[in-house]
Amino acid sequence: MPSHDFRAPRLFVETSLAQDARVPLDRDQSNYLGNVLRLAAGAEVLAFNGRDGEWQAAIEGRKRPDNLVILQQVRPQDRLPDLAYVFAPLKHARLDYTVQKAVEMGAAVLQPVQTRFTQASRVNTERMRANVIEAAEQCGILSLATVAEPAPLERYLSQRPTDRLLVFCDEAAEVENPIQSLQQARASGHGIDVLIGPEGGFAEEERALLLRQPKILRLALGPRILRADTAAVAALALVQAVLGDWGGTRD
Repeated sequence: MPSHDFRAPRLFVETSLAQDARVPLDRDQSNYLGNVLRLAAGAEVLAFNGRDGEWQAAIEGRKRPDNLVILQQVRPQDRLPDLAYVFAPLKHARLDYTVQKAVEMGAAVLQPVQTRFTQASRVNTERMRANVIEAAEQCGILSLATVAEPAPLERYLSQRPTDRLLVFCDEAAEVENPIQSLQQARASGHGIDVLIGPEGGFAEEERALLLRQPKILRLALGPRILRADTAAVAALALVQAVLGDWGGTRD
């Protein structure tokens, strides 16, 4: 069987998965399978929960899908690279987009941080988690990124482990080859945090605080100013290609 069946519908469930188990469907899941996808009893889907791998399952129910009957495992559980996406929250649709793209790029943790020029004063973490699940369902991802509670930048920096590499994407940095800069950085296996600021950039005192952090790499993302959601994709792509798991699993 191929490593991933791109044609089969995928469904995230909270329940533990094992052969012959029956997984009850909630109203939204039943509506999605029965009314949106128009699947009836006996149709097969793929189910995952972020813990037990991916399983082939059959729909069960008379008038509407009520349960999934778990048939067999088709992919074992994997793990995400030790990569955190740390960001100043954006508003509404742009935050949805950024969360989805960070999940697709392989981020294991999504950490919102409040900065002086952050535009969004409130962060809906439940909506962020819903976007994490949707992106995982659509893209064949087995492990779900953790959505952390928002924190002020200063508190986040004071609490993060100092042996992790902090990739500080700074629009005020000198433009150099980012691939060479990342190759020269020490990836010691203790994880990587990628920090993207708000649309208005970092305040000078925030930049000074960041530059005092241990194991920091100050990185410019090219000669043009990028929107924050564009910068997220660019930075995560660079880090994954050079230090992450795009070339194979890294310890």
